[in-house]
Amino acid sequence: METLLVLPENNEQLKAVKAILKVLHVDFISKKGKQYDPEFVKKIELSRNQVKEGKITTLDPDDLWK
Repeated sequence: METLLVLPENNEQLKAVKAILKVLHVDFISKKGKQYDPEFVKKIELSRNQVKEGKITTLDPDDLWK
């Protein structure tokens, strides 16, 4: 069989999909997506902005162990 990944855009769509699956006697597993820690997200955004602004340091891989 196939596995389907359904991505409802809102709660109304989610309820409708679940109702249809129940009527058709189709088993499904509901998992909530994990949210990243807001502090982690801030750090990633800061790093991305630093790259855009050219605030980076590059290393020559041949000089790493010298």
